Amino acid sequence: MHPPLLEIRDLCTWFPVRRGVLQRTVGHVKAVDGVSFTLNKGETLGLVGESGCGKTTVGRTLLRLVEPTGGKILFEGRDVLKMGSAELRQLRRRMQIIFQDPGGSLNPRMRVGRIVGEPLEVHGIAEGDRLRDMVEKLLERCGLWAAAADRYPHEFSGGQRQRIGIARALALNPSLIVCDEPTSALDVSIQSQILNLLKDLQVEFGLSYLFISHDMAVIHHICDRVAVMYDGKIVEEGTRQAIIEKPQHPYTQRLLAAVPEADPRRPRDRVRLEGVKM
Repeated sequence: MHPPLLEIRDLCTWFPVRRGVLQRTVGHVKAVDGVSFTLNKGETLGLVGESGCGKTTVGRTLLRLVEPTGGKILFEGRDVLKMGSAELRQLRRRMQIIFQDPGGSLNPRMRVGRIVGEPLEVHGIAEGDRLRDMVEKLLERCGLWAAAADRYPHEFSGGQRQRIGIARALALNPSLIVCDEPTSALDVSIQSQILNLLKDLQVEFGLSYLFISHDMAVIHHICDRVAVMYDGKIVEEGTRQAIIEKPQHPYTQRLLAAVPEADPRRPRDRVRLEGVKM
């Protein structure tokens, strides 16, 4: 057995609540409270839960876009929280993120070629004609065209903008990509195209995904394992088949019951969530 690519141990991310003229801390919002899981190479782990459960905070914390309150983040056996700025800069090449809003994550004043090529320039990987060539190949691999490099983000549809975001995430040849609800802002028909693209890229480049979503149907389509989050904690974890077919926790059952049914005549089991305890 190979060691996991990513290991999270008792991760906590609390945000202070301040009140009064002196803005004293009177409490904390426990967005993430004791979360633990592992992610293997080439695997997709789905982190699923309703809005506000803390799943996006988990993704941003493991990339250190948000600093944690406690716990451990091990990437390839190295403690991410003990890394200095130089080590963290190198780590950025191995861990990337695809944001939920494809429009808001792209600088409207920059052409697409510069958006996708900026990580390559910052890390000193390419410049000039070689940079242009690498950017064009990335865009084409993500379903766009080479000339798209000369256009601005507002000239593209939502699905095309998300393809630009995927190309940018791929630019540094990462091992892990955090997919923060990458299809939730897209039409259903476009969602399937983006999911299939991500699956193809995973096979081609050997990627591992932490796939964050509130949609159990999307999780079922793309993930190997599933971790269900509720109120800052993971309440159930298992293989995709086990979670979908035999959910044990009432909250997981409620999420599955909320998935739309294609046949309106088919009876639905309504799950009530009353006083769920962690």
